[in-house]
Amino acid sequence: MGEPLNVLLAVMRWVHFASMAALLGGIVYARLVMLPAIDTLAPDARKALAATTAALYRPVVFAAIGGLLVSGLFNIFTKVGHSPMYHMMLGVKILLAMHVFAVAILVVQPDNPRRSRMLTGAILSGVVILAIATYLSHIS
Repeated sequence: MGEPLNVLLAVMRWVHFASMAALLGGIVYARLVMLPAIDTLAPDARKALAATTAALYRPVVFAAIGGLLVSGLFNIFTKVGHSPMYHMMLGVKILLAMHVFAVAILVVQPDNPRRSRMLTGAILSGVVILAIATYLSHIS
């Protein structure tokens, strides 16, 4: 029974990392590369390209959020016996992750005039999430 569980743990860890990379990587790319490039276009082309890229990224957002939720819940339920500090930091990490999820869902909606500002906030939350995750891996 030990070997199948180890395989499942490895798969869930990979799903969590891959989903995080797809979600946060897409957000960083959109804010630092796509939005400045889109701003160089004519207004009609700008609006069309923004709508197309948002529509193409939408399935990635939902798949990444699903992967993070499933693998994150699996990790929480399979790793027990942590300190109160661990649980406090995990709670902060989960709240920040919900912020990133909400922003990711909102920025892929058509005609979002606050897309740039929202992406910047999601990047900041994502960086803090990564810092907390690193800290949690060292205290667990």
